[in-house]
Amino acid sequence: MKVSRKIALIVFMVLVGVALAVANLQFQRSNAAEVEVEVLQRRDLEAIVSASGKIQPKLSVDISASMVGKVTKLAVEEGARVNAGQFLLEIDPESVRSAVDRGEAALQAALSAQQQARVAVETARVNLERARETLKRQADLWALRLIPRDDYDRALKDVEVRETERKAREIEVETQGQRARQERANLESARYDLTKVTLTSPISGIVTRRNIEEGETVVVGTMNNQGTVLMTIADLSVIEAEVEVDETDIPSVQIGQPARVAIDALPDRTFRGRVTEIGNSPIQSGTASSGAAQAQATNFKVVVTLDGEVPGVRPGFTSTADITTATRTAAVAVPIQATTAREVLLDRRSRERGVINPAAVSSLLNAHASGQCTGGDAIWALVNLELWHRTFIDGGGIQTLERT
Repeated sequence: MKVSRKIALIVFMVLVGVALAVANLQFQRSNAAEVEVEVLQRRDLEAIVSASGKIQPKLSVDISASMVGKVTKLAVEEGARVNAGQFLLEIDPESVRSAVDRGEAALQAALSAQQQARVAVETARVNLERARETLKRQADLWALRLIPRDDYDRALKDVEVRETERKAREIEVETQGQRARQERANLESARYDLTKVTLTSPISGIVTRRNIEEGETVVVGTMNNQGTVLMTIADLSVIEAEVEVDETDIPSVQIGQPARVAIDALPDRTFRGRVTEIGNSPIQSGTASSGAAQAQATNFKVVVTLDGEVPGVRPGFTSTADITTATRTAAVAVPIQATTAREVLLDRRSRERGVINPAAVSSLLNAHASGQCTGGDAIWALVNLELWHRTFIDGGGIQTLERT
């Protein structure tokens, strides 16, 4: 019994001690606001413009058909790598081959007709020479009055007829030559159409999209009807991030500025690049009505070209670009939480009293660096120094900062 009482007494004393300690801590707790203290440091500062968009290859080609027909051969799959000039697909060539055969036959017929016309010209020339010789003989005989006048007139008319016949045959040769040239042009056109049934890759790259299957019929585009896009080939050696930048940030974005691009599909990695294109007109929304378009934000397209190749990237990936528009090296940095602003007017008397004294601020910063003043005084001096520079040198808005 005595041992149990001793144990109970010890436990009771421990509990009382804990309760007193907790109560003491509660009474000693201060109601003062908690603050974060940070020592002023020189840091490299960057002004960043962030924008999101899509990943696109710099060079992308849509393969479309130039004639109607059924796809009879298809040699590539989506995602396949192709080289420039590589065979992709073939459209049914039978009708075009028939046109080529007809053109060749028509050309041969035209050439044969031209050759016959040349022979006819030679015949007409021979007949003309014979008629002229006959006319000469008849003229001599008529001079001696050995033949009647009708025979001489008949020989003269025969020369005129043979001359006209020769000219007609020469015109026939020219006509058949024109016909042969026309048939040759038709044949070349048919042969060119025959080459269009075989589609090859215009560039080296990857087939990023294929919209056709073997046996389907392709449609040729017209003015009001877009043709069938059979496939898309993209050169992924040069990748661009096409982002939409707000109009308020466009004035600070310039060609050649560095940027860091993050791709959602490739996490934990960032890619460096540079701004290579800035749109001159805002991005138009084709689906929004006029009233809704006015309410939407105005954005401009900015293209950031990435440095080097990006393994595993695909067109259409969502990306975010951080464009560095300005930098400051080894600048004294002040936490933004340590400042606040209010609108006041500064008259001449306030400035003469030295509300903002750059020389005093510089001395205070040096004193803080040597440990002779508190961090709060240094922060207050620094923000006022920046304000003085902005207000009286850069011509910014008239305002001051209140100390917190």
